[in-house]
Amino acid sequence: MARNALVGQSGGPTAVINQTLVGVVEKALAAPEIDRVYGAIHGIQGILDGQLMDFAEERAENLELVAGTPSSALLSVRLKPTPDICRRIFERFRQLDIHYFFYIGGNDTAETTHLINEMAIAEGYDLRCFHCPKTIDNDLLVTDHCPGYGSAARWVAQAFMGDNLDNRSLGGIKINIVMGRDAGWLTAASVLARVFPDDGPHLVYVPEVEFSLAGFCADIESVYRRLGRCVVAVSEGVHGPGGSPIID
Repeated sequence: MARNALVGQSGGPTAVINQTLVGVVEKALAAPEIDRVYGAIHGIQGILDGQLMDFAEERAENLELVAGTPSSALLSVRLKPTPDICRRIFERFRQLDIHYFFYIGGNDTAETTHLINEMAIAEGYDLRCFHCPKTIDNDLLVTDHCPGYGSAARWVAQAFMGDNLDNRSLGGIKINIVMGRDAGWLTAASVLARVFPDDGPHLVYVPEVEFSLAGFCADIESVYRRLGRCVVAVSEGVHGPGGSPIID
């Protein structure tokens, strides 16, 4: 007997998160094991509040338009479920005969999906949980290039292209702090801005390498003496000896 599925989005949006959403919806609607596909507005908060939509009512052409739209079409949330929240979620799932749960997001979303799966097992509720990866940081385990990273990396490279041209005209030192949490993927993407040998970023600092403030200053001075200018890319997650954060 076919059962129902539910999909939600969580965490920060990306330029391509709706591609994943529409992919899940289209494949779920075509699966013989699944009857209806619901969307949770504002993720698991929408499940609790009963803010749900039925994708059977959406036309295929509308879904294609959504797939090409940035940000989170179902809206988002940052909420970690407690055991009580999980029980309330399962109550809603029982009402709607939902036994397939797809949650699109990054690290926190993966943890939320895991918690709901563990609680479903403990409660004896038959539920298949699927975490659909999304993060600009590209820091999910066992994921090579995560959806969301490529478009964000392109944006970083383009931003540094512009900064490099400004810096070439005005001189001086320009330091950009780049997102990415404890992973240096986005910061490393800044080097894609280089076209000529003297293009910035001239220096790149990522969390995977221990950061020294003295070495940082010496590196900048060396580049400035050579070129009369310096463009620097620094990850927000750089740390000193013992893991102490440099940027609070």
